[in-house]
Order: sequence, then C-alpha cells, then structure tokens
Amino acid sequence: MTQATQTVGFIGLGQMGRPMVENLGRAGFPVLAFDLDARALAEAATLPKVSAAESAAELAKRAATVVLMLPDSRIVDRLLWDDGFAARLARGTLLIDMGSSNPMNTRENARRLASLGVALVDAPVSGGVKRAVSASLAIMIGGEAEPVARAMPVLSALGKTLIHVGGSGSGHAIKALNNYVSAAGLAAVCEALDAAQRFGIDPSVANRVFDASTGKNNTTENKVEAFMLSGRFDSGFALALMRKDLQTALSLMDGVDASKGLAERCVQLWEGADQALGKGADHTAFYRYAREGGQPAG
Repeated sequence: MTQATQTVGFIGLGQMGRPMVENLGRAGFPVLAFDLDARALAEAATLPKVSAAESAAELAKRAATVVLMLPDSRIVDRLLWDDGFAARLARGTLLIDMGSSNPMNTRENARRLASLGVALVDAPVSGGVKRAVSASLAIMIGGEAEPVARAMPVLSALGKTLIHVGGSGSGHAIKALNNYVSAAGLAAVCEALDAAQRFGIDPSVANRVFDASTGKNNTTENKVEAFMLSGRFDSGFALALMRKDLQTALSLMDGVDASKGLAERCVQLWEGADQALGKGADHTAFYRYAREGGQPAG
C-alpha cells in the first residue's frame, strides 16, 4: 500500500480543518474524519474521498496516520490521555498535531507516545482560512527526521512552505513566537491608524502609506482594508486564540530566560481586548478596542 492510498484520520473540522480535509481528498488520500460537531462531520463526509468515523476510537483503529487540528494543548491532552485515544493507536501510527499546542506539552506527549510505539510530529500552520482553502499554508515542523519524512506527503497536500525547524515541540514553539510577532505588529498598526485618524488623516490613506513603506506587515497588507476598516471583523481567527498563543509565547520566553519586555506588554493588551470584546470576537476586532482607548466599541 502506497502512502497516497493509506487512510489519513483527521480530527477537528473547524474553519481551518474543513478545507484541509478537502485538500487531502483532492490529493488522493482517503480521509476518515471525526468531530464532536455532528453537523460539521456530516458536511465533511460529503466531500470526495472523505468519510465519517462514528467515534475517535474507531478512527484510531483504522488510520495509519492521524492529523489533529484542535485548538490547544488542553484539548489535545484530554483526547490523548483522558479519553484513551493514545492507547487505541496501533504501534507504528504517525500522529501529526497541526494545532497551536504548548511546546512543552508537545515534548512530553512525544515522549509518552514513543513508549507506545507512536511517533508524534508537531506541524502547526500559518496563513489563515484563505491559505487553508488554497492549500498554500506555511507549516512549521518539529520532530525527528524519520517521522517528519513520513509526514511530508500529507503536509505537502496542505501547505506550500514546509520548514523543519528542529526537534519535538519546535514547530509549536516557533508558531507561538510567530503569532507574537504578528500580534505585536497588528496592535501597532491599530494604534497608529487611530492616531492618524485623530490627526485628520484618512486611515485608509494612512494604511496605503504603511503598506508602501517600512511599516508594511501582514496586517497592513491583508487585514486593514478587508477586515478592519470595512467593519467586517471576520478573518476567521479568534481573538481568544491569539491571546492564547501570546501567553504560550510568553511562557516559552520565561522558560528559556529570554528577554520579554514587549511580549509582556503585548499579552496585557490582548488580554484586555479579549475581556472587553467578549467571547467569539475575531482577532481583527482589536482595531475596535484600540480605537476606543481600551474599551469595547458600541
């Protein structure tokens, strides 16, 4: 049986997971999907080469490679250890954690899974829903060389830029640090746009200047016009998840005794925005928070 015909199990059919499943099917992989959301699972099962598992336990028994696209380490750990998923995986199974887990948890999970004969690769992604749909995600990979090589055909069906950054947990570490850089840049853009508007400069014009100058970043290029100035605030990535990733990055910095002055302030800002804007807010709604001086917009 070739890798392209082996069943890939996929758990987590949210805004990112669903297009990723679809792209695996398009690449020729039979996909066995599972999600606690019955509607999301039923919709995914209508895609070519995708079928629905009745339970995570069934998926564990039938898939040689399993992809997890879950929000955080707490949920991953609950699935693996509290729900007994890890114990149901056959020896030789390859487990790929593509969510934004805590790198320290990932290292411990890799050690525990290895004792069961299961290899863990951490492969979080960047690029948002748009690049998940186009199979052009940036994927940061952590793990030993042999399981990483085994994971490459699956990851190549999902992303355009695949970078093996180091040993177990390294993918999740660099993802958290990347999101810190992204969040800091977004906060700076929001505050600068607010200042420009208060001075009398059209924020759209201000962003054109930033985007043509040294202030250019992912926010000026892809988020300001589409999601912020438009008032849509619907990029598909939750503010609470950005706040969580920032806390992970700060914890990592603490653990390795790195400088973190800006990171500490950034975490405070995003924690304040999360509390003010409430559950379900998109991360681009930070612009509303900044414009109101740290208060939720009406």
